[in-house]
Amino acid sequence: MTLQDVPIRDESIRLGQFLKLANLIDTGADAKAVIGDGEVHVNGDTETRRGRQLRPGDVVEIGGMTARVVADAP
Repeated sequence: MTLQDVPIRDESIRLGQFLKLANLIDTGADAKAVIGDGEVHVNGDTETRRGRQLRPGDVVEIGGMTARVVADAP
């Protein structure tokens, strides 16, 4: 399993937005489906809230793909 660092501009990002930014899904509708089905894990825990706020250091896993939220370099 490869860990991909994905920088964000702000201090937090919603889970649904992050899934698209990290190219873990294709569309917002996909985000709603995979999150609702319990396929997304944040820091090892199943997450069912699309609006969950992620901050640098959080790790998101879906279907064997893993991405970590990192702060964008100034």
